[in-house]
Amino acid sequence: MGSIQPFTRAKLILGVLTANTHVEDTVISGLTSLFGPVDYQSEAIDFTFSHYYDDEMGAPIHRFFLTFEELQEADALAPVKLKTNALEEKFSIKGKRRLNLDPGFIFLSKLILATTKDGSQRIPLGSGIYGEITLVFEHKSFRPLELTYPDFRSDTYIHILNEVRNRYKEQLANIDALP
Repeated sequence: MGSIQPFTRAKLILGVLTANTHVEDTVISGLTSLFGPVDYQSEAIDFTFSHYYDDEMGAPIHRFFLTFEELQEADALAPVKLKTNALEEKFSIKGKRRLNLDPGFIFLSKLILATTKDGSQRIPLGSGIYGEITLVFEHKSFRPLELTYPDFRSDTYIHILNEVRNRYKEQLANIDALP
């Protein structure tokens, strides 16, 4: 029998999907009040992978990624998703979201995204939230799995996520170096 070890803390990453650039600063302010200071923000990326959100949010839609200074407990992804869902609802107008927040945890070996939708590749985390291993890290880069969303398969996203993973790896090294 193996010995039980504490989990390594995770790097929270949030994909922010919106057609309304006017809400970005307000959303970031709301997110920092929940998760602390932002330590990374990607450029906006045109969301051309699907038209799923067009009727609800309008078009054109773009996504940017945020990460936060404070590492999260590895088992806190469901509570994070509940908080981001509440923030989505707060910004909704007449039942239509103006933004979609996709939280995930980056570990050295994988990216896990949170979702409210069940599926064969998803594991119940609690409170109606599932976790999906979306990317795995092998041969010096993240790589998609069979059911990974098309946008998370893109070279642009993988480049960003590899950069975030490198920052997370440095952050872990600095924590381990503390007396």
